[in-house]
Amino acid sequence: MKNELTPAILKPVDMHVHIVGNGSGGTGCWLRVRGWRRPLAALMTRHIGLPAGAMEGDLDGLYVERLVQLVRGSSLGAVVILAQDDVYDESGRVMEGAGSFFVPNDHVLNLAAWHREFLPAVSIHPARPDALEELKRCLASGAVMMKCLPNCQNINCNDRRFTRFWESMAEAGLPLLAHTGDEHTLPVIRKEFADPRILTLPLECGVTVIAAHCATKSGLFTREHFHAFAEMTRRYSNLYGDTSAFNVPIRGRHVPRCLREPLASRMVHGSDFPVPVNGHFAWMRGFVRWRDFRRCQRNPNVLERDYQLKVAMGFPPESFTRVWTLLRRTQAYPQSVGRK
Repeated sequence: MKNELTPAILKPVDMHVHIVGNGSGGTGCWLRVRGWRRPLAALMTRHIGLPAGAMEGDLDGLYVERLVQLVRGSSLGAVVILAQDDVYDESGRVMEGAGSFFVPNDHVLNLAAWHREFLPAVSIHPARPDALEELKRCLASGAVMMKCLPNCQNINCNDRRFTRFWESMAEAGLPLLAHTGDEHTLPVIRKEFADPRILTLPLECGVTVIAAHCATKSGLFTREHFHAFAEMTRRYSNLYGDTSAFNVPIRGRHVPRCLREPLASRMVHGSDFPVPVNGHFAWMRGFVRWRDFRRCQRNPNVLERDYQLKVAMGFPPESFTRVWTLLRRTQAYPQSVGRK
């Protein structure tokens, strides 16, 4: 059921916030960071204010405690927290050793039950033998969105075998947040699935789809898919894009076009937390003024810094509240959630 509140009376939402854990709290989470990604992960934990050694300590508890602090100290009314399913092959078997982290659906559902600021996005690989049963269970438990990374989780969203899965999501009003564009933080299984056209079947099945990162590229020598995303928005009225990781060196290069119609009315706000937020790149490109850059950069709250930088870039108020009209509403999240 669509949210009946108008965006004008709602507080901003960050609809792209990752949950990470190592299972220290009995959550079922696990984390496998190898090679050059290990110092990157350590940088992320320091950037969000976690103590040194958090990844080997009580990461489950420390991470959630810090996230709650940041949300409550920000302008945000809520954040959508993301589960992370395993990597499966085409026959529905787990590809052992392929994934780098796992966050059970029950963990985000339980966190959302305990913290009013959290809205749960589950993650279900549609090739799982129990995919439809897990979808039904998560819907009954209050899921407001579903998240997947086609290129990292080996999901060919256009596989016709998944048609019933996408139709069930559409019938339930459950939107899909799907990673688009290249990826460097996580291991990539199928790099060709970075193309947003991999989302054609769920769109045609009627699913509201949010293309994470608007299919922008994150590497100097990787392929650019933003223009394919922009073209698809003209064909599919149920396709949106989020602004997650627009405050890293390369992904934000298309901000001016995202601020203009027809894309402006398809933008929703996301940070990609715990990905670092740095305003230098927006300032150097001329997207924000010096004084705004300095003001935002001094803010120690990374969720607020990302939000304020995007306000300074010129993203309109409705881009920060639009996702309220896209999320699946449940009895667990009454319409008073997010009011100013």
